[in-house]
Amino acid sequence: MKSLISSPYTHGSSSLQQVMMQVVFALIPAIGVYFALFGWGILTNIVLSIIFCLGFETIIMWLRRRPIKSALFDGSALVTAILLAITIPPLSPWWIIFIGSLAAIVFAKQLYGGLGFNPFNPAMVGFVVLLISFPKEMTQWLAPIGAEGNGMGLLHSLQIVFGSTGIDALSGATPLDVIKTGIRMGETINTIIAGNPTFGQLSGSGWEWINLAILIGGIWMLWRKTIRWQVPVAMLGSLAAIASLFYLIDPEHYASPLFHLFGGGAFLGAFFIATDPVSGATSTKGRIIFGIGAGLLTYIIRSWGGFPDGIAFSILLMNMAAPMIDYYTQPKVFGQKG
Repeated sequence: MKSLISSPYTHGSSSLQQVMMQVVFALIPAIGVYFALFGWGILTNIVLSIIFCLGFETIIMWLRRRPIKSALFDGSALVTAILLAITIPPLSPWWIIFIGSLAAIVFAKQLYGGLGFNPFNPAMVGFVVLLISFPKEMTQWLAPIGAEGNGMGLLHSLQIVFGSTGIDALSGATPLDVIKTGIRMGETINTIIAGNPTFGQLSGSGWEWINLAILIGGIWMLWRKTIRWQVPVAMLGSLAAIASLFYLIDPEHYASPLFHLFGGGAFLGAFFIATDPVSGATSTKGRIIFGIGAGLLTYIIRSWGGFPDGIAFSILLMNMAAPMIDYYTQPKVFGQKG
């Protein structure tokens, strides 16, 4: 980046490593809230994911006879590892994180040529591979600490992760899954939420605070100009707009826009995943179209698709469309007519 000094190029003030570390810093508040609410599971996920992702990065770079040190310290594999870890249920078996890391680093990143060549977001590829292949393990989400016996220590958590004991009695469905299942069974939104400890003020109990922390981290990245505003604003705006429309039409069978924003991975997807400059659109108009498409697809999948949260699928679908979007939205070359 900083070596491009001859015209017509310019360079930014931040290196790739600095940008990646800013993303990591922006995730720290959410990780802290996550740990406070759900315990050691998030930290074991992150540690294992970092070990596996950096390990796979090292092996592939060695096999390709490319510089290993620069690949490990540019921060890209680290960010992928943390994003993947956050999307995996706490205290998942170690092999779940192993397979997700393998899919993200080896198949979604390195087999396409490495950093800068991957057409799909690696963390989301790893997540989708796990969700489709192991739906049972990927739906075992813990209740907040203090509920249903959750609150085990580090040793107990490690025993669950490495298979010494089970997690079935402590896990349950996500708020989005509860809403979707209830609607399909003919219940109304109010009936589903009433008296259910799964739900808080805006969305799921605990999850609304995690999403608020993610939102704070995303705003910090906008302030630091680590990311641009078009994708998150367009994605969250389109999701809120279509959710508001259906909520106004039939509030008994469609959740409120605040529930869609603070439930699931809307903020994480909008600020930390859809803004990936490699797999997303690059032009100004293109980023707006990309964000709108991701928001609309998220709502469609959540409301009528087979999965409760459509963030990963919507972003991967828009990753496929990104080259075409850029092709038709590139600004005119200076002096070009027509």
